[in-house]
Amino acid sequence: MTRPSPEQERHLARQARLVAFVIAGTMLLWMGAQWIGGKLGLEARYAFLFDFAALAAFFWALVVTYQIWRKRQG
Repeated sequence: MTRPSPEQERHLARQARLVAFVIAGTMLLWMGAQWIGGKLGLEARYAFLFDFAALAAFFWALVVTYQIWRKRQG
């Protein structure tokens, strides 16, 4: 098995940082949206909209993390 080159490793590290920021940002935005929605008395359909948006971001992060893992396996 061949290991990724140093340039590929830097690219994978950038992708991993992006995934980390997406996960952290999604969690903060989702919690903020839930809190604001509760304070404003928004309908439940908006809460589900925020939930689905967060799930989509987490799914994207999972897929990219899997891709990073596969590339590092060689």
